[in-house]
Amino acid sequence: MIIELSKESSLLSRYIAELRDIHVQKDRMRFRRNLERIGEIFAYEISKKLSWVELDVTTPLGIAKTMQLKEQPVLATIMRAGLPLHQGFLNYFDQADNAFISAYRKHHKDNSFEIKLEYFSSPDLAGREIILVDPMLASGHSIVTTWHAIAQQAQPKHVHIAAVIASEQGVAYVKKNLPEGVTLWLGVVDPELNAHSYIVPGLGDAGDLAYGEKR
Repeated sequence: MIIELSKESSLLSRYIAELRDIHVQKDRMRFRRNLERIGEIFAYEISKKLSWVELDVTTPLGIAKTMQLKEQPVLATIMRAGLPLHQGFLNYFDQADNAFISAYRKHHKDNSFEIKLEYFSSPDLAGREIILVDPMLASGHSIVTTWHAIAQQAQPKHVHIAAVIASEQGVAYVKKNLPEGVTLWLGVVDPELNAHSYIVPGLGDAGDLAYGEKR
């Protein structure tokens, strides 16, 4: 299942516009904060698809029927660009378990690349609802590599993948290489990738914009 949130007008569109804007991008704190706010929007929307149970809550005047999450999800993040987005999710799923994955592109002289996954810290993922977040879904290779790393550890109950900006090629690659049970949550889908597999028009390098340029 693919859900593209920007198809319905909301404040999400404003935050994505600011992420893209070359003038607003100069303010790193605002860039990180916009990613965080987008994470909060995604968290709210995804929460509607999770399992809930009825619970009695005692108030000063009686008993109220309320709905509570049946179980907490695991918030999994691809570092480093995913950290501000992750914080937005964590603001809402504030009791969630967390997983952190280091996945990066190792480029070759012919412009090809491979995904290197060097760090994976997580709780037991067996039978859990996992929300895997990364701001950019460009080629789709990082997401697919990370999903396979998760699947090697345990069989999760369900995996939600959340990306702010995706490319059409990346979405097609993920659809082809991941099982149908995965739900793909997207902010907006852009039409193409350039020769270096960056999304066009995209926004540039989310990690550099959030934390400074890397070597």
